[in-house]
Amino acid sequence: MKITIGSDHGAVALKDEIKTVLGEFPDIEVTDVGTFGTDSVDYPDIAEKVCSAVSSGQADRGIVLCGTGIGISIAANKINGIRCALATDVYSARMCREHNNANVLALGGRVTGFGPAGEIVRVFVTTEFTGGRHARRVEKIMALEGKQK
Repeated sequence: MKITIGSDHGAVALKDEIKTVLGEFPDIEVTDVGTFGTDSVDYPDIAEKVCSAVSSGQADRGIVLCGTGIGISIAANKINGIRCALATDVYSARMCREHNNANVLALGGRVTGFGPAGEIVRVFVTTEFTGGRHARRVEKIMALEGKQK
């Protein structure tokens, strides 16, 4: 599985911890699109880099981080083909994959601790989409993109 990850300045430390967690999985290849320091950057730019990789097929999934995860998740969901879920607990991470087929996970570097974030990421990368009745709902979500043009 290929995962593209990126954060703004408010979540660099958490991003680095998550990359360590992803290193536990030998079948995961990680691409980090930045930022790499604490100088201020704009989270929509990071969301665009990560989500463009996912929507183009260069990455299977993405992980985006900012201070709370809210702003970057909003920005991520503006990219066609993206289903980004802000998860603050393991149950939400599982459900966003099983029921919503989320292809991008958002986390907040200032609100989510290293331990919980690691567990959330582990569940996000190991949980498969259930399909069935949920597939119809995901199709309806994706159809909303075409209606707003």
